[in-house]
Amino acid sequence: MTVYSLAYLAEHLSARLIGDPACNISSIATLEHAVAGQISFLSNIKYRKFLSQTSAGAVLIKADDAAFVAPGVNALVVVDPYVAFARVAQLLDNTPHSATGIHPTAVIDDTAVLGTDVAIGANAVISAGVVLGDGVQIGAGCFVGEGASIGKGSLLWANVTLYHKVQLGQRCIVHSGAVLGSDGFGFANDRGNWLKIPQTGTVVVGDDTEIGANTTIDRGAIEDTRIGNNVIIDNLCQIAHNVQIGDHCALAGATIVAGSTKIGRYCIFGGGAVVNGHIEICDGVQITGMSMVMKPITEKGVYSSGIPAVSNVEWRKNTAKLRQIDQLYQRVKQLEQQLAKVQHAQQDEHHIED
Repeated sequence: MTVYSLAYLAEHLSARLIGDPACNISSIATLEHAVAGQISFLSNIKYRKFLSQTSAGAVLIKADDAAFVAPGVNALVVVDPYVAFARVAQLLDNTPHSATGIHPTAVIDDTAVLGTDVAIGANAVISAGVVLGDGVQIGAGCFVGEGASIGKGSLLWANVTLYHKVQLGQRCIVHSGAVLGSDGFGFANDRGNWLKIPQTGTVVVGDDTEIGANTTIDRGAIEDTRIGNNVIIDNLCQIAHNVQIGDHCALAGATIVAGSTKIGRYCIFGGGAVVNGHIEICDGVQITGMSMVMKPITEKGVYSSGIPAVSNVEWRKNTAKLRQIDQLYQRVKQLEQQLAKVQHAQQDEHHIED
């Protein structure tokens, strides 16, 4: 079990320590349920009441919250408690490796190049010309296609598939069931018959990017599909061929991005968002959940189109009214035309009187 003193954590986080520097921390917990030896945090003011009740060994707080901490509870004062919590969680992380050593059932082509301390799990397949950087972990049942490369320190959980020539950067994490480099949806219609267009590009993923379980990223049709550095992609997302996603973007679960779309940096997409193909989205855009982006976005900001849930009765009423929109539009249009005629007639009368 990994244990850190509060003195060490304070130095690691550049935090101001209030309390016992020798107090040891071995795990994390919520304010409500933490006990001695555990550390928690407060980042949302609505949970401030738990500061006076918690039994945690220590709490991560902002300076403004120091007066609310229970007597005898140590505190680390930081600028952003949630970020500090993430850094402590990394230190205390006890997640097992996806693989240890080279399993005897792994199939590794003689032309593959393996760095130092590479681990490959049971029944994994490493194809010809693959390059694995130092410290790479390949989980059980993974497939890494011909000519693919995986950067230093990256990790594939069980049953991940990397097609041929896919390039994965350093310190990336790819979760189970993800598929990188499958064919994009490219077909030509010849008088009713679909003709497949070979997808000759690949997928290029930057450093420090995480890809969720059962997410699919298609290879480019001619040029490459590109995912930037420090991009986080949740489970069950679909990224189509030739998409470009800039650095530091976040895509929540079930987001779909159609082909040849270019997304800038620092963009955030809520769950279930859908993005049309062949459009461009600038830096700093936020798309709320269940929204559909149909055209380019050129100014950063928050955009929405999803319909929030309401009671069934209210939804039925609104739906009935929605069906009448065209009729209401036509009526308003007729009224505007009639009003224009009246105004025109009045102007003529005034002109005659003058």
